[in-house]
Amino acid sequence: MTTSGGLREFLTSRRAQIDPETVGLPPSPIARRGRGLRREEVAALAGVSVDYYARLEQGRIGNISDQVLTAIEDALRLDPLEREHLRSLVGNAPAPPRRSRPVAQPKVRLGLRTFVDAIDPVPAMLQGPRMEILAWNRAATILLTDFGAMPARDRNVARWLFLDHSNRVRYPDWEEVAAPTVAALRAARNPSRPDEALEQLVGELSVASEEFARFWADYRLFKHGHGTKRIFHPAVGVMSLNYETLDIPDSGGLFLSTYTADVGSPAAEKLSILMSWGNSPDEADPVAADAVESEADQRRPHPADTSHQPTKSQR
Repeated sequence: MTTSGGLREFLTSRRAQIDPETVGLPPSPIARRGRGLRREEVAALAGVSVDYYARLEQGRIGNISDQVLTAIEDALRLDPLEREHLRSLVGNAPAPPRRSRPVAQPKVRLGLRTFVDAIDPVPAMLQGPRMEILAWNRAATILLTDFGAMPARDRNVARWLFLDHSNRVRYPDWEEVAAPTVAALRAARNPSRPDEALEQLVGELSVASEEFARFWADYRLFKHGHGTKRIFHPAVGVMSLNYETLDIPDSGGLFLSTYTADVGSPAAEKLSILMSWGNSPDEADPVAADAVESEADQRRPHPADTSHQPTKSQR
């Protein structure tokens, strides 16, 4: 995709998300053909001519003043991440310092691998800029899945989340996890700096998953930071866990994801029990084994199943 194509796709997607009534526009006497604002409405809100805005969407505008660009950002109600993305597409302002372009398979220095292992029993995994799963510890294997048992090519959070159906059980709020994942891939994609590996990943998932294709078409942007996720494990049930995302300096875009529970919470007790039981990193993934249940069962949190209690050898 060219930079002009990316600019057009981004701007049309943003104006499609805005309800005309929310920006004070009166009802239109002409039936709207699509969602959101028309080009002429964005132009009016930004104080520019319709022709100027149309040429901007088509990528036929050269230098654009910061004042005009800010007015368009305001008219489209862009958040800070979206504003940064727009400016990278138009090439109008000095870009923020770029990290070095990652190689096909980012390298993980020994110190990082040692650190990931050392913070066990806190579940942690190290990801690359395209969400490649590069390192993980014993606790992450117990909580999520045995990444070591996967083919190396499949160790990617986006591919795992959309193509492994057991994740509909593992994450009771699956869409709330899946949509930001796609938006984070969108944010990592820069049309002016083609990334063949990322394009292949997006193409594969767009064909294999209608949901991925739908989220990708929304053109949302997201940067993982911190928050809460509900994770189901058949041995202890549903846990509400806090996740933190830590960028690794001078690493080519690597970041660390960790999971913890509030002190004294039911989730903390469940997580502690789970970590004390899981002494073998080679255990089979119990969630995947349970994924053969009916679709109706997969869509609701499961109570703790005593059939999954550990044997004496596991304790």
